[in-house]
Amino acid sequence: MKDENMSKNKVTLSAFGKRKRSGEKLIMLTSYDAPTAAIAAAAGIDILLVGDSVGMAQLGYSSTIPVTMEDMLHHTKSVRRGAPDSFVVFDMPFMSYQASDEEALRNAGRALKETGADAVKLEGGAEVAPLIRKLVGAGIPVMAHLGLLPQHVQAVGGYKITGRGDDAARLVNDALKIQDAGAFAVVLECMISDVAKEITSKLDIPTIGIGSGTDCDGQVQVVTDILGIGDFTPKHAKRFANVGEIMQQAMKQYADEVKAGTFPAKENRFDA
Repeated sequence: MKDENMSKNKVTLSAFGKRKRSGEKLIMLTSYDAPTAAIAAAAGIDILLVGDSVGMAQLGYSSTIPVTMEDMLHHTKSVRRGAPDSFVVFDMPFMSYQASDEEALRNAGRALKETGADAVKLEGGAEVAPLIRKLVGAGIPVMAHLGLLPQHVQAVGGYKITGRGDDAARLVNDALKIQDAGAFAVVLECMISDVAKEITSKLDIPTIGIGSGTDCDGQVQVVTDILGIGDFTPKHAKRFANVGEIMQQAMKQYADEVKAGTFPAKENRFDA
């Protein structure tokens, strides 16, 4: 039965395969709060990823490692409230799915039940394929993530480009394994573009690139990177605006007017 409350423009799970076959690019952007989610939805962003990148973009951490399930639940609830009709993906944080399949099922179930998210995302290749199969079998849609894996940076010694040399064949094999396990899409992060292109051509499910070239079926970026909030912009990102500078100017003007006594003005007061 058709849900009359669902936006006609919402990307549904079945639309991912259709978009790949039609060649229409999928557009995904991270979001961490209700106001930003509402703006992104109004701008026509297809998919809102509540990424564990919230740790670095919003919480002041130097990596994604400290982010907890409670952090992710809190931010995803906010995003869902801000964009009730958007396709929302809950990024499973570090150690929320690695300890055991049973714990992974419980946490992924919480993600959907408590936040209203449409799917979960987790990192890894062939080694997580059995878990993906179990999650999908339990009715939990899974977006996979290959290439640079932020939750593995301490194990591999930093943020490194993937797909060079023999690594290319491994990534192609990983992609096929996670597709076979039931993932409906896969993020390809900081991967040699020719390898990302090969994976995209071999998969029936869409690839969503970040730093992996233009041949992927879609793209994802961190919202603070494209808005110019923060001092660092990674190579794979582009600043489409300098919102951080605008915010600073507005805050300085506010402070200056308070000091000068010009704010609040008459129109900002409540008089008898």
